[in-house]
Amino acid sequence: MRRIIDKMPQNFLAVGLIHLMLPNAKIIHIKRNPIDTCLSCFTQLFTVGQEHTYDLTELGRYYVEYFRLMQHWCQVLPSDAWLEVDYEDLVAEQETQTRRILAYCELEWHDACIEPHKNKQAARTASRMQVRQPIYQSSMQRWRKYERHLGPLLDALGELAHQR
Repeated sequence: MRRIIDKMPQNFLAVGLIHLMLPNAKIIHIKRNPIDTCLSCFTQLFTVGQEHTYDLTELGRYYVEYFRLMQHWCQVLPSDAWLEVDYEDLVAEQETQTRRILAYCELEWHDACIEPHKNKQAARTASRMQVRQPIYQSSMQRWRKYERHLGPLLDALGELAHQR
């Protein structure tokens, strides 16, 4: 069976449409600390379509709207329409969370699943450099190194800045 993986950041906008058009699609929502998520976006030079990532205030506002829309999808779609995974749990419990994801996707376990950095296939994503490294924890709470520069982002995130 052929599988397509699309991890574009804007996919959250179409979760409802994806669920309607592709009822067998396996949607996985990886949640991450909001400030770390925004900092990661801010430090990545995206091409077309990610202009909100160039300004901390705009990025924070965008994240708030993303969060609100994901809450909406959670309320209106069936509970089995997607799998939610905490990024921090995935990093801390890589094998457990990977097995959970594979079970949701109805895929078999292979030992290579916990060593994706050894895969020699081409990676054409903004995170292609990370793909070639073992899972690491240095990106968790990374924002704290830059906290004194993130005032506009923290203000725009409001209460979300205090979530995991």
